[in-house]
Amino acid sequence: MSVIKVENLTFAYPSCYGNIFENVSFQIDTDWRLGFIGRNGRGKTTFLNLLQGKYNYGGKIISSVRFDYFPYTVADRERMTADVLRDVCPAAEEWQFMRELSLLDVGCECLYRPFCTLSNGEQTKVLLAALFLNEGNFLLIDEPTNHLDTRARETLAAYLRRKKSFILVSHDRAFIDGCVDHILSLNKTDIEVQSGNFSSFMTNFERRQELERRQYCHLQTDIKRLQETARRTANWADMVEASKKGAADKGYIGHKSAKMMKRAKTVEARRQSETEEKAGLLKNAEIESPLKISPLAYRSERLAAFRAVAPVYGGKEICAPVTFEINAGERIALEGKNGSGKSSILKLLCGLHTEYAGVIERGPGLIVSYLPQDASRLSGNLSSFAALHRLDESLFKSVLHKMGFDKGQFERDMSGFSDGQKKKVLIAKSLCDRAHLYVWDEPLNFIDIYSRIQIENLILEYRPTMIFVEHDKAFRNKIATAVTEL
Repeated sequence: MSVIKVENLTFAYPSCYGNIFENVSFQIDTDWRLGFIGRNGRGKTTFLNLLQGKYNYGGKIISSVRFDYFPYTVADRERMTADVLRDVCPAAEEWQFMRELSLLDVGCECLYRPFCTLSNGEQTKVLLAALFLNEGNFLLIDEPTNHLDTRARETLAAYLRRKKSFILVSHDRAFIDGCVDHILSLNKTDIEVQSGNFSSFMTNFERRQELERRQYCHLQTDIKRLQETARRTANWADMVEASKKGAADKGYIGHKSAKMMKRAKTVEARRQSETEEKAGLLKNAEIESPLKISPLAYRSERLAAFRAVAPVYGGKEICAPVTFEINAGERIALEGKNGSGKSSILKLLCGLHTEYAGVIERGPGLIVSYLPQDASRLSGNLSSFAALHRLDESLFKSVLHKMGFDKGQFERDMSGFSDGQKKKVLIAKSLCDRAHLYVWDEPLNFIDIYSRIQIENLILEYRPTMIFVEHDKAFRNKIATAVTEL
């Protein structure tokens, strides 16, 4: 066991106007299973890079452990998986690789296949297995769940519960709850370390915010009262001072005036103190402004129907035929393993894939807002994006601001955005669409926890008709009114 100490850490990218970290100090134990949370673009991946010594920074990071990082870059993906894993952990024996893979529900035969033939989920699992075999190293795990379905996430969480000595960046609440024993929270104004999982952290955070909100309201009322008292007292002192002219006992009146001025200064000092106290509250409040959506009402109860439909690629059906209807007000979650055809079903509904078996019925005049899974190719500025998609630019940017964008990001090229920020652009675009049906394909990949809660609250309030794919169990259980299994 050892400690990683961060002392007065200060860092900014050369292209940024402000510091990402400023005089930040905390320490963590290398035996912890640490969940790392925070808004998109706030610096989680940057901090992991600083731990690895990738950038110059002010302050100190003191550590006696060696860091490994996931995602791990495989230079030659055509090599056999066993050879790739031996490069990751040269000291491990083959039986150790097999033991780890069995815990992750991965067949050992994958060791003897080219790495490129493994699915994205299998690649994630085998690389994490090899990295954990580097004994004595501290593992930095950056969003490992983006290519994992619900069952695979549960398997990985159970695997991580058996381990220690890692920092895990993830926005999946159920996943974090299932495998960490401490939380490192990157807040608006500080970094906080707390024992427990995400649920216990969030309970404490919300209680603290509610206490600060009550203090804030009390101080606001008190400050207004003190301002009025100070104003009246100062006016009285001025009136008394003016009455000295022609008065018989100027000494008495002068003493009275000075006494009232002193009282005015005391009241003003108290007002200033409470103003400063108020300014120190709610600095880390995250969910401040509710999101809005304006779905269109459709002319009939049924919007679309699938009758024994299966997407077809290369003349072959890729899943068993599926039958379901989409009715007004429903929010249907498509469930199934990776590769079961969920995204293809959504594309069929949107007319983006044309080959299929079965019957698809779409209501006449149905307007659909489609949110694709991949946001990596976004480029250009937000104004051009809004113009291209005929969005109300002010509304579009207002939605992004509520989801954590600052004004400086509005002028940047989207190619420089983080993955989470790019995904928020697509979500904001869909929220600005006036549509009868919202079709979302894994909308929460890379999206921070606080924004997920905002989106949940939006959907529960406005109840748009939706069909979606999402592996975040907490989100799906909260908003889905029906589940269709593929």
